[in-house]
Amino acid sequence: MKGTGSKRPRAGGALLAIAIVLGTLVGAVVRQTSLGFLAGAGLGLLLLGLMWLSDRR
Repeated sequence: MKGTGSKRPRAGGALLAIAIVLGTLVGAVVRQTSLGFLAGAGLGLLLLGLMWLSDRR
């Protein structure tokens, strides 16, 4: 099967990691560390998915 994606795909793992860390830090400021972690993970996964979709084009 011939791939239609980019010849130079981008890695989104750093976006996910940064979003999780920032979410946890913001959550710690408002004393909701677990909620911040989950929000950061959700945002990171969303960004990762968007990057994956843009790479497929």
